[in-house]
Formats: sequence, structure tokens, C-alpha cells
Amino acid sequence: MLFAYGFRPNFLAAGLAAAILVPLWAASIAMGVALPLRWPGALWHGHELLFGFVAAAIAGFLLTAVPNWTGQRGFGGRPLILLASLWLLGRLAPFAPAGVPDVLVALADLSFLPAVAALLAPPLFRARNRNTPLLGVLVALTLCNGVFHWSLAHADAALAQRWLHVTVSLVIILTTVIGGRIVPAFTSAGLRPLGVTLRPSLPWLERLTLGSTILIVPVEAAWPGTLAAGLLAAVAGGAHLVRASRWKSAHTRGAPLLWILHLGYWWIPLGLLLKATSILTGAAFAAFWLHALTAGAMATLILAVMTRTSLGHTGRALVVGLPIALAYGLLTAAALLRVFGAASGLDYRIVIAAAALAWTGAFGVFLAVYAPILWAPRADGKAG
Repeated sequence: MLFAYGFRPNFLAAGLAAAILVPLWAASIAMGVALPLRWPGALWHGHELLFGFVAAAIAGFLLTAVPNWTGQRGFGGRPLILLASLWLLGRLAPFAPAGVPDVLVALADLSFLPAVAALLAPPLFRARNRNTPLLGVLVALTLCNGVFHWSLAHADAALAQRWLHVTVSLVIILTTVIGGRIVPAFTSAGLRPLGVTLRPSLPWLERLTLGSTILIVPVEAAWPGTLAAGLLAAVAGGAHLVRASRWKSAHTRGAPLLWILHLGYWWIPLGLLLKATSILTGAAFAAFWLHALTAGAMATLILAVMTRTSLGHTGRALVVGLPIALAYGLLTAAALLRVFGAASGLDYRIVIAAAALAWTGAFGVFLAVYAPILWAPRADGKAG
């Protein structure tokens, strides 16, 4: 059943990537373990969390959502097996022997997202669906990955790092769009029985939030760390802050599947405002703003969506038990440690080790609970 529907293999791949990649990176930093990589370790770490972990989660979400959006048959079988093979090939590519040409390594790694887009495009175009522009995000992510590989082939580590930052900004656009739909929608449905209603969205605020977030991409590509980048991050962070404040997060505290979505989204304004603070003032406590957006916003929202979607699309009740609530807490602790641990005076290696331990615990629990669900038939006996 693993290849019966789009979320199954991709969510499992995302969980495995998260549970394996971070401990390897932490071991190399905290204990000096040498990894047989073609690339600098820090660049491999950033690349794999984006194009391994995050890309698998994005693929799982879109391959599950597009059939719902278009009313067409879901993806399963051989196409998913091919995608899983391409994803795994990309994860092995950085470990290829030195004699393997850079172009082959790049092609192996670059193949996954275009293949996902090729599957999604026909039903989206046939249905003339409003979400078709999301294909552009997959194309843009592939281009960022291509520039990353080109930079490494030309021994320009600084440029490679810059384009990883651009990739982070692109993913934040995606979370802004999708989070802006699912967080208030699920919250409204969950709080309605309690007599709590959300305030209607403000069109000007939605435009400001998305527009300022989109503008971060070209600024990050051309003028990173400048006054313009700092001011734009402040505007975008403020817009996200006001947007999230309208969703009545405090009322969700009794429902883990809801509050984890809110917590994940709140990391976006925090990360952007920390970025603005770091650029504009140089404050030490804001130096690790990037991890607020990655370990905080991206990872938390991914875990939230994977735990919810896997239940709903396998015919199970939308309720999580204590282990998954614990996983949410561990991931939050990992993000807090990674963002603020070093500024608190802790030794950097201790921060890395502790954050990695909490992170690995979170995704280890996810795999223990959800791998059997992702492998097993639907609980209601339906296909998918």
C-alpha cells in the first residue's frame, strides 16, 4: 500500500530524511565524524534539508492535494515508485566518488522536482485550476538547485550558500500561500462547535503579506544582508504577525492538530523579524534567524501537515495521542535551541547536539507512529 497514494511514500521519505540527516550532521560537528561527501558539510546539510526533507514533504502534499483540487484520480503505483527512486538517487548523489562528473551528480539530484511537476501539470491544466501557479514554485526550486550545483562546480561556496537562502525564501512563499488557507480553514472548522468564529480576512493584509514575502526572493538573490533586505524582512514579518493574530491561536490549545499548525505559522513572523533585527542592528540573539524559518516554521508545519493528512487520507479519526504531542514538543524544543541556544552562552557543539537529539526524537516518534499507517491499507477499507 505504500505507493497507493502520493502522500504515503513521500511523507515516509521526509520522515526518514529528517531522522537520518540531522544526526549525521550533528555527529560531524559535535564529534568530528568525517562524512564521505563531495561538498562542504554545511552546504550538504542545508541542501539536504531543503531538497531532501522539505522537497519530499512538498511533493507528498501536492500529489495528494491536486486530485482533491481538480476532482481527478489520485496518483499511485509506478509513477510514485519512479519518484521515490529519483528522490533516493538525489540523496545518494553527494556521496558519489570524486571521479563521477559534477554534471551527473547534478542531474541525479535535479530530476525529482521536475518529475513531480510533470505529474501534477496535466490535471491542473485540464481543470484550469487556480493552484496551477504553484508549478512555478517547483520550477523555481529546481532553478535554485541548479545554481547551487553550478556554484559548487565552480568552487563558489558563498554563491551556493546564497542560493540556499533564496530557496528558503521560496519555501516560505509556499507556506504563506498554503498556510494562509489551511490554518484558518481548519481552525474555523475546529472552533465552530465551541462557538468561536474567526475574523474575516482583510484583502489588503493578504496582498501585503504575500507581496512582501515574494519580494524577499529577488532581494535575497541580489542584495542579501543589505538595508533593503532588513527593511523588507521587517515589513513582511509585521504583516505575517498581524495575519496570524487574527486566527485566535489561543483557542486551539486543547487540540494538538490545530495548535501545532498555529505554532508552525507563528515561526514565520518570528523568523522574519529576527532576520530584520540581525541585519539592521547586528544583535547576537537574532543571528540564527534562518533556523527560525527552517527548523521552526518549515519543519513544524511539515510535521503538522504530515500527521494530519496521513490520518485523514487513511480513513482515521483526526486525533493524535500523547506520543505525537510529545513529538510536537520535541521539535519545538529543537528549534528554540537552534535559534537561541548559542546566544544564551551555551557551547555551540552542545547546542547542535542537544537540538539534534530533540529533532531526531521528534521525527523518530513520527516514524514509529506513522510508518505503519503509511504502509497499511486505509482503516475504512477504501482505496488510496
